[in-house]
Amino acid sequence: MSEINELFKVMEGKFNKDATSGLDLVFQFDLDDRDDVFYVAIANGAYDIQEGSHDSPSVTLMMTFDTLSGLMDGSTDGMQAFMAGQLRAEGDMMLAIKLGEIFPN
Repeated sequence: MSEINELFKVMEGKFNKDATSGLDLVFQFDLDDRDDVFYVAIANGAYDIQEGSHDSPSVTLMMTFDTLSGLMDGSTDGMQAFMAGQLRAEGDMMLAIKLGEIFPN
């Protein structure tokens, strides 16, 4: 199994359905250090991870694979990563903050 697929499994295990009530949004992830691009579409308390780019993401998060892995396992703080330039966001910046609620550590 590839590292990205392992990360998808981690995300699946952390998904907090309660935090997504009433949300209809798309997080796109562009991993700077590799060619991996994927998105997480959230609607009606469910989510769907797809490889590739979404036509209209709510927010695009750009970082390295290691930064995203750290965010998912709790070893990296999202705000610190953002302030250090390890995490960049385009689109609705407030949604980037919700990522920690949707996939809590």
